[in-house]
Amino acid sequence: MAERGLADIAAQLYALPFDDFVPARTAAAKAAAATNTKTSLAADVRALPKPSLAAWAVNMLAARRPETLRQLAELGESMRAAQSSLDATALRRLGQTRRRLLAGAVQAARDVAQQQGRTISGATATDVEGTLRAATADEGAAAAVQSGRLLRGLSADGVDAVDLSDAVALPGLVPPATPAPVSAPAPGGESSRTGVLTSDAAPAGATAPQAAGRPRLQAVREEPRRPSPSAQERSRAALKEAENTASVAADEARQRDAELAQSTALVTELSDTARDLREQLARCEPELKAARKRRDLAAAQAQQAERAAVRARRAEDLARERVLRIGNTPD
Repeated sequence: MAERGLADIAAQLYALPFDDFVPARTAAAKAAAATNTKTSLAADVRALPKPSLAAWAVNMLAARRPETLRQLAELGESMRAAQSSLDATALRRLGQTRRRLLAGAVQAARDVAQQQGRTISGATATDVEGTLRAATADEGAAAAVQSGRLLRGLSADGVDAVDLSDAVALPGLVPPATPAPVSAPAPGGESSRTGVLTSDAAPAGATAPQAAGRPRLQAVREEPRRPSPSAQERSRAALKEAENTASVAADEARQRDAELAQSTALVTELSDTARDLREQLARCEPELKAARKRRDLAAAQAQQAERAAVRARRAEDLARERVLRIGNTPD
């Protein structure tokens, strides 16, 4: 019962904003001490470690974007099935899908962290991506990531199992990863499991509950496991995936080089145009100043002429009145 209460408290703590964890943990420990005097719950609460910033960002995904982590876990099942059967075509296709999903997941982590008042730096985003990549490479890592109680970042080399030591708070309560077992890909590189990235339904023979007292963080299947590939086979599959990744990266680099060349040419053209316009402006400046002076002089002369015309009209009117008076005066 105390263990269950500790799990509930931990779930609440690890879903809080990053800076709220320590004060909330202190308050929860005090509350536990006041209501559970005969248990060690308060001490267990105080012992809950604060996660790293990258682990916290992944926990935010588990709490607020669980479908993102579920898609990565499902993709990992498909990739491990393709790797076991050494299906290079499927691995290449799934590798491209993984790059797309990882990019979206890292952006989602940035967005969720921003909503919680925390900005994710480039280094932290790299750690988040490495952790999510590990979740696609190892069932235990997928379960740890989806637990929402991750304490540190994870990494995978594609060959050995992901090191999960001290990676999760309350590791004994971590359930298996969400996705169901994936059968080997069908001929032609297409997975026999449909809707691998979108379907939430579990097929027949879905994952069974984790055995009581089992310490390892891994998904347990009811169906018999396929013979594990040898280290050499795993290495070859990892090499094939690395070659495919390098090929895609090289293509992208060539595309970026072409874009750079186009941008450089455009910058050169616009720089030349700007230089010509500056030279033209420099030539026009003296002419503009002279024209302004002529305009000001003409305005002054026009004003003087207008005043002279007004005076002349007044003189004309006075002369006309004088003529009329003289004409009307008898001799």
